[in-house]
Amino acid sequence: MNNIIPFDKRIGKIWLNGEYVEWQDAKTHILCHGLNYGSSAFEGIKVYNGKPFKLKEHFERFHISAKTLHMNLDFTVQELSKVAKEIVEYNEIESGYIRPLVWRGAENMIIDGRGCRTNVAVTAWKAFITNREEMRSVGIKLCLSSWRKPPAAASPYFTKASCIYTLATIIKNDAINMGFDDAVILDGAGHITESSTSNIFFVFGEELHTPIPDCFLDGITRQTVIELARINGIKVVERKITLEELKAADAAFLTGTATEVMPINCIDDRVFDVKNNLVLKVIKLYQDYVNGF
Repeated sequence: MNNIIPFDKRIGKIWLNGEYVEWQDAKTHILCHGLNYGSSAFEGIKVYNGKPFKLKEHFERFHISAKTLHMNLDFTVQELSKVAKEIVEYNEIESGYIRPLVWRGAENMIIDGRGCRTNVAVTAWKAFITNREEMRSVGIKLCLSSWRKPPAAASPYFTKASCIYTLATIIKNDAINMGFDDAVILDGAGHITESSTSNIFFVFGEELHTPIPDCFLDGITRQTVIELARINGIKVVERKITLEELKAADAAFLTGTATEVMPINCIDDRVFDVKNNLVLKVIKLYQDYVNGF
């Protein structure tokens, strides 16, 4: 990733608190509450053929995240959706990524954030040049993380609060440092939850099985895959899944905005079939859907 232009050095437009500003002028102070205490939340929205994918769903969740963190958004879902479309046009994005962000400002540094302004920004950038298709053909390698997913009562797991992604970053880096692409996280009872930032599915015969999102984010891509599968006659079972059960699984894949549908090659020494017919069918269903919506 050394050829990627640093994000503070790019050019284009960023929508910030109701106004369009030049990319490099969109700044906040180092003592802002969002940076120091993690009082911020974001969304990740994919752009296909110049069109943002599932804006309404993303911005509805954006509002839920802000409300959970006790920040009041002055912009409606409809207003933010309009901004997202405009920023894609301004920055000439055909294939790319939209990043809405909400955070508390630097007006006060007390922990509860009283008096801090709620800042909102929306920007977009062109898709990275990646070997995504090559990765899909061989699958990604996962390990089992030594970290555990916090219980539901200990985390705003149903949001995209930025603080949640601190643990995700640690888990991802641990996996990469051990030679893997990502890691599987268990909950306190030993059930599979997800990877660092993506939901997970397993193939058992002709069925898809996926963990119940009771302590981790029910991703929009996850919901889309489940909907597409059921529409096309594929049975989807949401349930608790243990590591021991993976011995009987035929295949597995991750889902996420950036990941889309990504086959899993292995979890530690448990190897899966990346060419499994059901996995390939789900990949095609998803790709056809996002390129034709």
